[in-house]
Amino acid sequence: MKLSQIARVGLRAMSTSAKPAPSAGVASTQGYNFTLTEEQKEFQQMARKFAREEILPKAAYHDKTGEYPAEILDKAWNLGLLNTHIPAEYGGLGLGTFDGCMLAEELAYACTGIATAIEANTLGEMPVILAGTDAQKKKYLGRMLEERLMCAYGVTEPGAGSDVAGIKTRAVKKGDEYILNGQKMWITNGGVANWYFVLARTDNDPKCPAGKAFTGFIVDADSPGVTKGRKEINMGQRASDTRGITFEDVVVPAENVLGQEGMGFKIAMGAFDKTRPPVAAGAVGLAQRCLDEATKYSMERKTMGKYICEHQAVAFMLADMAIGIESTRLVMQRSAWEVDQGRRNTYYASIGKCLGGDVANKCATDAVQIFGGNGFNTEYPVEKLMRDAKIYQIYEGTAQIQRMIVSREILATAKQMAGY
Repeated sequence: MKLSQIARVGLRAMSTSAKPAPSAGVASTQGYNFTLTEEQKEFQQMARKFAREEILPKAAYHDKTGEYPAEILDKAWNLGLLNTHIPAEYGGLGLGTFDGCMLAEELAYACTGIATAIEANTLGEMPVILAGTDAQKKKYLGRMLEERLMCAYGVTEPGAGSDVAGIKTRAVKKGDEYILNGQKMWITNGGVANWYFVLARTDNDPKCPAGKAFTGFIVDADSPGVTKGRKEINMGQRASDTRGITFEDVVVPAENVLGQEGMGFKIAMGAFDKTRPPVAAGAVGLAQRCLDEATKYSMERKTMGKYICEHQAVAFMLADMAIGIESTRLVMQRSAWEVDQGRRNTYYASIGKCLGGDVANKCATDAVQIFGGNGFNTEYPVEKLMRDAKIYQIYEGTAQIQRMIVSREILATAKQMAGY
């Protein structure tokens, strides 16, 4: 059964993720619940089956060649596994963040590079979902459901990553149009995107706060003046298409402004609260794969007359991996659940993203250690997992930025409670 068929028989009504609570802050009468609905289980199993049968067997090939996984993405789109978050009123499934995280974890288990290519659509579309007009949503979200198209989120620049306020790309208004000039870097889906969300400075005053200085635009990728750079060959996640994008006197109609002029920074940051939980879910999927591969190998490899899993040193490593995975999965799910309840989830989203990146890297390192010399070899899967894991501590906000956000949230709450 296709995901779209499942949706027609109740997927949109799945648990709390399909629609927010009547009002923020109202507790569920059921209390905590760690059980998935039957529809969610079916959704999870479909994603798992697709990941294990379609992605996993081809993951090593795409890692070695860097070839974009177009055929796999076509199948995912036909099955209904792309763009699941597009609202129902625009033809999408309108799935909640929690359900999107279930999908992300299963796909990342097989290959985080391919999963990132899929998840980049979520990031690119989220500003439009959050702040787009009805016409913008119909035009740009609607086309994503008519054919298998990709989009991209254009914020990072060669000299501005974590320091978003340092963005140099500028947009100057001339009549009913804006003239866009600048360069973006490390743009996932950059070379294959049909359109971009682009954050640009529209206020030249260096003293203007970030919350008012930037504007978000929807930019068609085939616009004159848009130049796509070469595909970057990265340490890991090589199936993902990552490039620099240059904008030279690109004409953007005023109707493609998201929200209004000066709202871009808030829109861009608001999108992260929605997309960081799925990124954390991807980290969980990779970490779970590391644990599964290491466990299987430890039950086959013998040293000193024992399977290595029988040595306490290895057994404890497996235990620590499981502890990290289960902890991250819970906080990731909490961050997704908070969004679906209609509440601000910045605190939990940053914890989940930060912990997820750290745990994924620790699990990958330990998996390679358990494999020993074989783990250092490309013929075994954990070598790729270790390379793929590193980016989770970098993209969509570094581990250090997440700690900064969490500490600010802690201090803001403490000051509020103290009355100042």
